[in-house]
Amino acid sequence: MREYSPDLTPQWKRAKPAPEVPADPGLVVELAGTDFCGAVVACEAGTVTLEDRFGKRRVFPLEPRGFLLEGAVVTLTRPTRSPAASARTASGSVAVPGARARVARAGRIYVEGRHDAELVERVWGDDLRIEGVVVEYLEGIDDLPAIVADFAPAPDARLGILVDHLVPGSKESRIAASVTSPDVLIVGHPYVDVWQAVKPAALGIEAWPVVPRGKDWKTGVCRALGWPENTGAAWQHILSRVTSYKDLEPTLLGAVEHLIDHVTA
Repeated sequence: MREYSPDLTPQWKRAKPAPEVPADPGLVVELAGTDFCGAVVACEAGTVTLEDRFGKRRVFPLEPRGFLLEGAVVTLTRPTRSPAASARTASGSVAVPGARARVARAGRIYVEGRHDAELVERVWGDDLRIEGVVVEYLEGIDDLPAIVADFAPAPDARLGILVDHLVPGSKESRIAASVTSPDVLIVGHPYVDVWQAVKPAALGIEAWPVVPRGKDWKTGVCRALGWPENTGAAWQHILSRVTSYKDLEPTLLGAVEHLIDHVTA
């Protein structure tokens, strides 16, 4: 007969049972002891499959106290409802219904103007709130070195900057090159204005008009397309036609994703 051996560990030292949480589709958790965070897309045979915001999937065992939910240790259990096709955000990430915005990080993403900020919010807003990343606009980058110095970037407060018309030899490229902090990432797109980062097909036009140098680009676009010369109203029309990342040029998509990675690393 097996001899009974009592547990003499003091009660206050014993690990408390972790709450059990059903691994329902869309639930966002972190793998304990790592920085991998993802939404549940499948749960079967004692494992759970998580998908991060980049679409990368990994399979983990359903071990006790194996995950964190909003920072608290939990034990995932079999789901209470059948998995369904995951909803997606405008950026293509897995949607997280009911997710609360994370407390804002010290890091920031700066963009040049209000239109840039509104377009980033339109497509990446859900992701940025979950990651706790704030986007601010600068109204130009002529004073970028001073702006960066005032922000005082650090490893725990990284700064990402999106610049329009960042091409070799441009004024913008020379300004960007003057910022050398390792905690600052400057990326951009080749377009004169962020309007051009919206695919022409999304607006029902064949291509963006060519505006002669020296002319106001936005006004020239409105004239060429037969739109009223009200650039504010024109932008609202353009923005209304953007429903997801599929309506944007790949150059802008890659730049913004790179900035999010940098700030959240």
